Amino acid sequence: MLIGIGIIVLGFVIMGLDSEPHGFGFLGLTLGPIVTLAGFIFQFYAIFAHSEKK
Repeated sequence: MLIGIGIIVLGFVIMGLDSEPHGFGFLGLTLGPIVTLAGFIFQFYAIFAHSEKK
C-alpha cells in the first residue's frame, strides 16, 4: 500500500511541476491525472487482492 501512496503523491507532484498557467499543460491535464489514477487503482488492488498465504 505504501507503493500506491507513493504513486499517488508522484502524480500530484507531476501536476505541480506543470509550467503552464493554472496547470493547463500536458503535465497538469494529462500525465499527472493518469499517474494519480494508476496509484488509486493500485491501492484498490492492494486492498481487495486475496493473498494465498494461510
